Formats: sequence, structure tokens, C-alpha cells
Amino acid sequence: CRNPRYTAGMSDRHPNIVTTPEAIAVIVKAARRIAVLGIKTERQRDQPAFYVPEYMLRAGYDIVPVPVYYPEVTEILGQPVHRAVSDIPGGVDMVNVFRRAADIPPHLPDLLRARPDVVWFQLGIVNDEAALTLARAGIRVVQDRCLLVEHRRLR
Repeated sequence: CRNPRYTAGMSDRHPNIVTTPEAIAVIVKAARRIAVLGIKTERQRDQPAFYVPEYMLRAGYDIVPVPVYYPEVTEILGQPVHRAVSDIPGGVDMVNVFRRAADIPPHLPDLLRARPDVVWFQLGIVNDEAALTLARAGIRVVQDRCLLVEHRRLR
């Protein structure tokens, strides 16, 4: 599940870049309100960007949809849609990111303004530069992990 390129020998490793199963478990247990950047709609229910947040909602987490596309959509999973993480009233504990690694940098200013405790790049998503930028700003980062898998592991 871990990307060996990331975990082996990153010269600029930062303590806020989280890789250990124990630290990841602490993050999953502590988070309550999760913004999902790049969430899909019910029409794409077979895609991870929909069924992972749906699972987390059923598991008792507060899910805040932040779709990148679908300008006509005002609600996903019965929750009101926000167009930027920093526009979410009351903030969030975690931002679960479903964006290609190359598409993350344009979201950095919004993520830095929002100041979540954690930014979680889903399985297959690794952007070391973006992770380091967030980590240096005091935000913990998890890369290349599936939130659904990590939550199930805690049972």
C-alpha cells in the first residue's frame, strides 16, 4: 500500500509527514469532520471518490463534499457542497484528497488557508513537494493510503 519511492530515503522528510500505522490509526480515530476534495456524485457511485466518503459517512464521520467538477450539484451524500475547503464554516479535521498528484498544487493555497489538522492523499496519490509544503506549515500529511482500508483496519 505504501509507495516505496516515497517511504525510502526522502531527503526532506518532515515529522508531519505521517507513515507509521500507529500514527495513521491516531489520525483516523481523532478525525470527526472530513472534507472530501474531488468527491464524485451519486452518478459515479462505483468510483472510490464516492464510495470511500460514503463509507466514512456511514461509519459516523461528518463528510463535507468539495467537488472539483459538477458546478450544478449543490448536494452530495445529503450534505451541502462547498467549492473551497477554506469556505467551510467551522473548519474540518481532515481533507481527504481525490485528485491526481499533478493536480494538487493549485489547491495548496486553499488548503493552507483552511489549516486542517491533516491532509490525506488517497491510495495512489503521491506528491512529495505538496506534502512537504503542507507539513512545513504544520499540517500532518498522509500519502498513498486508502482511508476506508485504514478505518477498517481499526476494527
